Amino acid sequence: MTTIFDERQCKLGEGPLWHPERQQLFWFDVLNKKLMSRENGTAKSWEFDEYVSAAGWVSKTELLIASASKLFLFNLDTQASMKLCDMEADNEVTRSNDGRADPKGGFWIGTMGIEAEAGAGSIYRFYKGELRKLFSGITITNAICFSPDGNKAYFSDTDTQTIQQVMLDDHGWPTGTPTLFVDLTEEDLNPDGAVVDREGYLWNAQWGANRIARYSPGGQFVEEISFPAKQISCPAFGGAELQTLFATSASVGLNGEDEGQTFFAQTGTRGQLEHRIIL
Repeated sequence: MTTIFDERQCKLGEGPLWHPERQQLFWFDVLNKKLMSRENGTAKSWEFDEYVSAAGWVSKTELLIASASKLFLFNLDTQASMKLCDMEADNEVTRSNDGRADPKGGFWIGTMGIEAEAGAGSIYRFYKGELRKLFSGITITNAICFSPDGNKAYFSDTDTQTIQQVMLDDHGWPTGTPTLFVDLTEEDLNPDGAVVDREGYLWNAQWGANRIARYSPGGQFVEEISFPAKQISCPAFGGAELQTLFATSASVGLNGEDEGQTFFAQTGTRGQLEHRIIL
């Protein structure tokens, strides 16, 4: 059973992040350029001057946030921002999209064309002050997440309707060529954001299908959670026991009252603790 966590309708809800030190969920409304949260039952939001889409936690008060042109530190208490590095700042076609911190303290972030221009996106890793491009020629970067042992990363180009996997070295850098993890072309499903639970199962939001689907470490479909919103965009585990699965959604192109809201569902499994970014 799914429950509404926040009734505000995001045009493009994305990037849910459970902050373990604050016990608080953060997420983004990308197209409205907002970071959103709830604190002590009260809705909160912060507005920015460009698209923002994903974050990782650095400390109890600071998030690393990805925007259309850069990565920056944001202080939740003072609202002060500090740029860490440019990211495609000279490319007006692209913006940031899906991202997540990795088990080694790095931050993976994807870009995409603002109008989903073919092949305009790339996936980067920010690690110990360096931003390095990992993969390019991607249309819609999504599903960035990691196995519990830190030896594997997953990502998707939603446009191809597949989820890829790639092995990682001891420092969290990809080794070799990505290989197919799940092929959704026959079901005509569109993989969006994803997260991996403590048992190594991947939970994937599937845009346009009202659901999050769970896949085994071998890529087999196991179960699904259905949501009232059609365009479910990204999941995140949170709550005191990490058994609550949060999900963002998008209202863009739709007019139903449930579209764009943020939801949660209780699961029988535990998620991984969101990894801290080491600067």
